[in-house]
Amino acid sequence: MMRKFISLCLAVAIISSCSSDTNEFSNGSSDYNHVRSVGASANDLLSNARYNSLLIEIQYMPGYAPDSQAIEYVKSFLSTVLRKDNGISIIQREIPGTSSSSLSADEIRQIENTNRTAFTNGSTMAISVIYTNGQYTGNANTLGIAYRNTSIALLGKTIHDNSGGVGQTSRTKLEATVLEHELGHLLGLVDLGSPMQTGHKDASNGNHCNNQNCLMYYASETTDILGFITTGNIPQLDSNCKADLKANGGK
Repeated sequence: MMRKFISLCLAVAIISSCSSDTNEFSNGSSDYNHVRSVGASANDLLSNARYNSLLIEIQYMPGYAPDSQAIEYVKSFLSTVLRKDNGISIIQREIPGTSSSSLSADEIRQIENTNRTAFTNGSTMAISVIYTNGQYTGNANTLGIAYRNTSIALLGKTIHDNSGGVGQTSRTKLEATVLEHELGHLLGLVDLGSPMQTGHKDASNGNHCNNQNCLMYYASETTDILGFITTGNIPQLDSNCKADLKANGGK
């Protein structure tokens, strides 16, 4: 089990959306384009200029409800980086599970299209978070993906299989780390929509920070990250990532 956990990537995946249809959602609509690429809404999410509040809709499949303490950590994290004078709200609801043991990015998009009900309107930005009951088709060890400008998904079964047991990290810590990491990509980190103030992109691992102690680091297959997550706290953004967010309208 330890060897299996070492192979997991906390940095997970960033998936670009190819869709240009803003009317593909079944349960609502908005003048805002929710199907742009990851990071395209970074300034809208960070700043208070156009949208002064944030609504996060968490949709979870049966048996994979979010860890309540992890959600509190994530809300605290967002409050330290976002300028949202009217606050941050999180709503949760159960959605039907899937019969498939694995899901592709396109299948996750379709689940969002069918189930999402929170959209950007008025002065409120909206984000969709889906907790699935399957693994990710692209890589069975993936813990989460950011796949649209206001959309992320956590692979609930993979997270459950690798946390909360004897010798494993706590579910709260792992889930909060993955959630915060994926939200960091929606906020434009690194170099996805919040321009780098100082070069710190990990050239070998895409849109991730080159600081191995940063939340936005692409966790490679080493015991260093396992030891840090198991015995340490949830990783924090480093000074370079914080500077990028502040320069793009954040705190």
